[in-house]
Amino acid sequence: AFAIKGLTLQLEGDANDYVGKGLSGGKIIIRKPREAEYGKSIIAGNTIMYGATSGKVYINGIVGERFAVRNSGASAIVEGVGNHGCEYMTDGFVVILGAVGRNFAAGMSGGTAVVLDVDDSLEDNCNMDLILLEKPTKGNMDRVKKMISEHLEYTDSMVAKEIMDNWSKYRNKFKRVIPARYKEIAEIKTDKVS
Repeated sequence: AFAIKGLTLQLEGDANDYVGKGLSGGKIIIRKPREAEYGKSIIAGNTIMYGATSGKVYINGIVGERFAVRNSGASAIVEGVGNHGCEYMTDGFVVILGAVGRNFAAGMSGGTAVVLDVDDSLEDNCNMDLILLEKPTKGNMDRVKKMISEHLEYTDSMVAKEIMDNWSKYRNKFKRVIPARYKEIAEIKTDKVS
């Protein structure tokens, strides 16, 4: 919790609830045991990155409920999340290489989540009150590819390796979850800079 810039925490094995609570600049890497040969599995608990403000998280597996709730600036990559993911998120960038549970993005007013939606089920699990589901921008996808590459480097993720080895197959299966008002504000800022 509260890991600061310059601190890197690496865990080989599973973690419990509240990993990275209030994360403020540090890097957290959670990976499966090196001898494990399975693909996706649950590796960490609930309420990960609650209230994070900055920093990076790489998780080699699926996590529980309320992932990245109230995230206001950190980035993360994970291989699946339980119910209520990205709830009340206000900023940050989250990549999910797998399924999300119900009520995803409820109350999300900022930030961006990019989800690998292989079975086209994302919309069924999203709370659509404030968000848009759309194709990621080129800039989003450049960032996603870089994060997947880092995820593979840090965790030896079989999921990341499969995606990187077959990028042309997977790249069009990503969807961007972004709050409508947040998108409008970002576009206004971009227009002013141009």
